[in-house]
Amino acid sequence: MSFSFVSHLYCPKCNRTYNHEEINQLCTCGSPLLVSYDLEELAKHLKKEDLMARDASLWRYHELLPVVNKENVVSLGEGMTPLLPMSVIGQDMSIPNLYMKDEGIIPTGTFKARGAAVGVSKAKELGVKELAMPTNGNAGAAWALYAARGGIKASIIMPVDAPKITRNETAISGANLNLVDGLISDAGKIVGQAVKEYDLFDASTLKEPYRIEGKKTMGLEIAEQFGWKMPDVILYPTGGGVGIIGIYKALTELKELGWVEGKLPRLVAVQADGCAPIVKAWEEGKKDSEFWQNSTTVAFGINVPKALGDFLVLEALYETEGCAIAIDDKALLLEQEKIAALEGAFVCPEGAATFVAARQLRESGWIKDDEVVVALNTGMGIKYPDTVSVDVPVLQKEETLKRS
Repeated sequence: MSFSFVSHLYCPKCNRTYNHEEINQLCTCGSPLLVSYDLEELAKHLKKEDLMARDASLWRYHELLPVVNKENVVSLGEGMTPLLPMSVIGQDMSIPNLYMKDEGIIPTGTFKARGAAVGVSKAKELGVKELAMPTNGNAGAAWALYAARGGIKASIIMPVDAPKITRNETAISGANLNLVDGLISDAGKIVGQAVKEYDLFDASTLKEPYRIEGKKTMGLEIAEQFGWKMPDVILYPTGGGVGIIGIYKALTELKELGWVEGKLPRLVAVQADGCAPIVKAWEEGKKDSEFWQNSTTVAFGINVPKALGDFLVLEALYETEGCAIAIDDKALLLEQEKIAALEGAFVCPEGAATFVAARQLRESGWIKDDEVVVALNTGMGIKYPDTVSVDVPVLQKEETLKRS
């Protein structure tokens, strides 16, 4: 059996096709490229039951991933993260069938490891020697570390306000790290110039086709973990939107394979109200978003004023009858505390935003009381130490325990 059933790359806007065995970035029309597989042939060789005996990593789905030669796989054991019932906080928000897909325990501490694993593996297969990318922090750290493991040089540009821990992760990997006094959009401009000047591989969000393929494994896992029965709603914190694009792609591929049936889950793009271009576009029924001026949020990972793949995110929302919702910083920080206190899970601010969204959508009646709902926590809370502020009593040696 083939290690991969990858067929070709295609443009979702103009339908132009490209060879997956060559280095490709954007389509000539400027659109991101997507990966196509020979699903008809794959269905003849692989059954969903065959996965049971495989390793618990995202590479268990290697036929649906773009790496042709197993020797090019660059892995730190990523994937198959827990799908946890959140019954206590679910009861608190009147969603008894609430689950959390917890990406916090993945290598590098966030879901970014998925895109990095597949993206770096394919870059290695294509002979890439050095890549460059802008980042809000976690993606750059993940790509820098996976690039180091794959023997590829990395140049990373991140905003000076990015979480310090992600800066340290990137620097310790040996990557060429630079900071910019601005947003990820400003970092992107610097990367674009560097790519031209030094002939680097541009690993910016959606400027290479393979990060999506890593992120889509979240959708594959959710389907498998539910016994190939799809949930009703999936809420996803949305910045660049690669994850929601990937989950939608995964579930449509599974449906074409005949591994899942029925309606796709309603996808929800969750943004911060200080940076909500997708929400605004969805509310106005548009196919593209506008650049969000002066964006700001404590959920730094979703502080993306304009996503290259915004039209793909919006398509996923429209096609699944989903929605987009903006959450304010105060509400998500309060929810982060509540999740920790009620469920013992220290989620990242972006993950907390999905729980606030679930709470608000349940209150409005958009989520029904008997529906199965999945909230994506995209990383560890400890990667954002500055978002939590607590007053802790300091005892003298002779004092006794103080109880609240």
